[in-house]
Amino acid sequence: MDKSLGLGLIGGGFMGKAHALAYRAAPAVFGDLPSVRLCLFSDTPQESARTLGAQFGFADVTDDWRALVNDPAVHIVSITTPNALHHDIALAAIAAGKHVHCEKPLALTLKQAQDMESAARKAGVRTIVGYNYLHNPMVQHAQQLIAAGMIGRPVHFRGWVDEDYQADPDLHWTWRSRRADAGLGTLGDLGCHLVSVSHLLMGPIDSLIADTQIIHATRPLPAGTGNAPVENEDTASAIVRYASGAHGTLCSSRAAWGRKNKLDWEVHGTKGMITFSQERLNELQLYINEGPKSTQGFRTILAGPDHLPYRQFCPAPGHQLGFGDLKTIEAASFLRAIAAGTEAFPSFTDALGFETVIHSIDAAARQGRRITL
Repeated sequence: MDKSLGLGLIGGGFMGKAHALAYRAAPAVFGDLPSVRLCLFSDTPQESARTLGAQFGFADVTDDWRALVNDPAVHIVSITTPNALHHDIALAAIAAGKHVHCEKPLALTLKQAQDMESAARKAGVRTIVGYNYLHNPMVQHAQQLIAAGMIGRPVHFRGWVDEDYQADPDLHWTWRSRRADAGLGTLGDLGCHLVSVSHLLMGPIDSLIADTQIIHATRPLPAGTGNAPVENEDTASAIVRYASGAHGTLCSSRAAWGRKNKLDWEVHGTKGMITFSQERLNELQLYINEGPKSTQGFRTILAGPDHLPYRQFCPAPGHQLGFGDLKTIEAASFLRAIAAGTEAFPSFTDALGFETVIHSIDAAARQGRRITL
């Protein structure tokens, strides 16, 4: 009997390609995973589905995502559509008994995200959400160092995530600027990644205060037909308290000129510090307050075979993993969870925790008060 898993992918943009490549690569890279059949690809219009489906290697295509969700050959539904479609597709897939791999954020609103998490938990299907930076071997190594007490008791987290894709005031208005289509702005697109890393390294956030900013109040519509309002935030800043008693700051901007993927963070401990920059994703900086002061300083740890699962990709240290490799690790972890009947990380339940934080940041900024989660 064929024990392979059938993949149905909905959405053919950048993330759709990333998912297709990841699921094709994961069984070959790791070897201990169930095989994956690229069964069905969905996009609109039909011509786009045919072109991209052939490029990605799918056996068949459709322009109707509902047909994909209900196809008995599909076991995993991978959702890489614009945010507004996540909720309906995920609920339909869960109702059909499919495992769901959904890109972040889960949905436009916290209520929609709660509905998705509840439905998946009650149905008993496996879920994972595309917080792929959590799967970086160096981020995992940092978590292990912190758990082992290498830097003492963690007391402060400082993180920021900046890009410049909305920095240009002359950039045309798109769906990303409207809450009905995108939900939150920089919080939903970028800040949620920072929150996910913060949670992994420091534990859950207990309370926060925050502020947000819309830098460009309107943007020009295409073809010179006027301007449209920007409804969601370009920047967000929060001062947080963790359940552990530690404090932290989280900042995010989608309008920071020159920043391409500046997901940076520091964990301050009572004995040292760990720092990281996503634009140098194969490096970790570690400072430990030990030995003569004259020889103390940050040391660079380069990713290598001892930082699992780096060795599955390359036997030599310092040869670099990339964004696509993190997606492959993410897909592999999901396939392994499905095969074992265990929970993947981050599941819909984990992601709901992350996204509760970003919606609380938005609410705290609007209400001008500290919010307890």
